[in-house]
Amino acid sequence: MLDKLKALNDFRKAQSGIKKQMEAITVSKEKGDTLVVVRGDKKIEKLVINGEEKKDLRDLLNDTMKEVDKKVEKQLRGQISDLGINIPGL
Repeated sequence: MLDKLKALNDFRKAQSGIKKQMEAITVSKEKGDTLVVVRGDKKIEKLVINGEEKKDLRDLLNDTMKEVDKKVEKQLRGQISDLGINIPGL
């Protein structure tokens, strides 16, 4: 039992490290008068249109993508459960 708890704790630490690494990755793209900077975790870091930072639009897009991620995760959990697969943490 303790071995399983230790393995789960190690997994969570590794997951946290991977998350931090993904957040540190950024990609910038510019087209015309629009600039977007996206992190490796698919969060929009910066959105500039015609030289003006669009924080409201950035937040709306990030909130929408977070909601999509939650719905996809819920659907995948259901499908994994239907298959009878037991994955710790899901």
